[in-house]
Amino acid sequence: MFQMTRSLRSFTVAGALLACAASALAQANSPIGTWQTIDDHTGKPKALVQISEDASGELSGKVVKGLGENDTPDRRCTACSDERKDQLIKGMTIIKAMKKEGEGWDGGNILDPENGKVYKCKMTLEEGGQKLVVRGYIGVSLLGRSQTWMRAQ
Repeated sequence: MFQMTRSLRSFTVAGALLACAASALAQANSPIGTWQTIDDHTGKPKALVQISEDASGELSGKVVKGLGENDTPDRRCTACSDERKDQLIKGMTIIKAMKKEGEGWDGGNILDPENGKVYKCKMTLEEGGQKLVVRGYIGVSLLGRSQTWMRAQ
């Protein structure tokens, strides 16, 4: 009986470790999760964005918390010109329709709530999934800018 209990305990621990390792590997290969954005001008944290996957496999990103010095819970996207005009930035979907393409994600768009402009978007993971390079552009990818987001723990 004692030997069987020990074996069962060892099997349970091994299973838990395997599940943790599989979860870490999946996280390293996917942008799904929470990301800390960095302000281009100040280099300081700006917001937390939660990236999730829908039933069709497309990714979207929603602002879950503002971190900037000027951020307030009731801050709105006054510069937006689409359906997000005057909506709260907290809870707003700023990344839409991203599809897996090769080593990254493409085909969607990203909103800059600061100026209300919507850009085409590409995303790639770096450093074992701990950094997400998000590129917003108009027309071709050469005409744009990239930000590196850090995975929030």
